[in-house]
Amino acid sequence: MESAFSAELPSRIRFRHLSCFVAIAQERNLRRAAERLHLSQPAVSKTLGELEALAGVQLVERGRHGARLTAAGEQFLRHAVGVTQALESATAALMGSTDASAPVVHVGALPTVASSLLPRAIAHLHAQRPHAGVRLRTGTNVELLTALKAGELDFIVGRMAEPDRMQGLSFELLYAEPLALVVRPGHPLLSQPGASASLQAVLDYPLVIATPGTVPRHHTEALFQTHGLRLPAGVTETLSVSVARLLACRSDAVWITPERAAGDDLAHGQLARLDIATSGTKEPVGLLRRSAAMPSELASAFMELLTELAQTPN
Repeated sequence: MESAFSAELPSRIRFRHLSCFVAIAQERNLRRAAERLHLSQPAVSKTLGELEALAGVQLVERGRHGARLTAAGEQFLRHAVGVTQALESATAALMGSTDASAPVVHVGALPTVASSLLPRAIAHLHAQRPHAGVRLRTGTNVELLTALKAGELDFIVGRMAEPDRMQGLSFELLYAEPLALVVRPGHPLLSQPGASASLQAVLDYPLVIATPGTVPRHHTEALFQTHGLRLPAGVTETLSVSVARLLACRSDAVWITPERAAGDDLAHGQLARLDIATSGTKEPVGLLRRSAAMPSELASAFMELLTELAQTPN
C-alpha cells in the first residue's frame, strides 16, 4: 500500500472517507452502511470510490454476498478505526459532552468460553464495579476477529487464527484445554466395564459435536482418525452450549466439547466424563485485541480479571 502513504495523501483524505469506509467494514454491506450513515447507497459507493482512487488500490470487494475487505483494506482499517474513534472522542470533548452513562466494555467470546469463564468474570466485575456494563457477543472465531478489527469489540476471548487473520492483533494466553467426552450420569457407557475407554463404543450413541470449520471440530475429527475411525452420519452439529448440554443431560448422546464448557456440570455431577484419552486436542485460549489500540480503563480492568480467573477453572 505504498501509494496510500504518499506525502500528499493525508491532506486529501477527509473524515467522510474514513467514516464511510469504517461503516462498510463493520456492516459488511454497502446498503446497510448507507442506512447507518443516513446516505444513499450511490453516495456511499461514490465516497468509497474516491477513497480507493486516492489510495491507488482496491480496499473493498463488492459482490452478491456483501462487501469484503481486501488485504490492503484490512491494513487500512487498522488505522482508520483508530482515527475515527479518536476524532469522535475529541469532538465530544470540544462540545463539552457530559455523558453520565455507565461505562460499557464490548467483549467477544467463543460460545464455549462464554459459558465457562465469562459468567464468573462478569460476576466479579459487577461486584467490584456495580455500574459497569458488559456487552457480550458470541460467535465463531472468524466472525469475532472481523468485528474486532472493525472496532466493534474492545477485545475477544478466543483462539489464535491463521497468520493473515492475526495481522494487527495481539494474543495473550489465558489457558489451554483439551476435548472431553461427557454424558449423563447413569449412561450405559459408564455402567459397562471397559466400554467407556473405547472410542469405538462411543459410535453406538448419538454424538453432539462442534460445527465444521471450528478448532474443536478439527480436533474431534483428528481424534477419531488417530484411532482409525470416522465420524458417523447423523451427528448433531452445534455451537450452542445450552443445546448441547441439554441433549447430553436428557438423552444417551455423547457431547464432545472443550473441557471447560462442561466444567460446571461435571463439578456438580450433572454430567460425567468418559475415561477416554484426548491427547493432542489441547488448544490455547487467550485475549485478542488490536495491537495499535489503547484499551479503555474498564476494558483493561476486565482483561486483568479474566487473566486472574483463568488460572482457577471452577
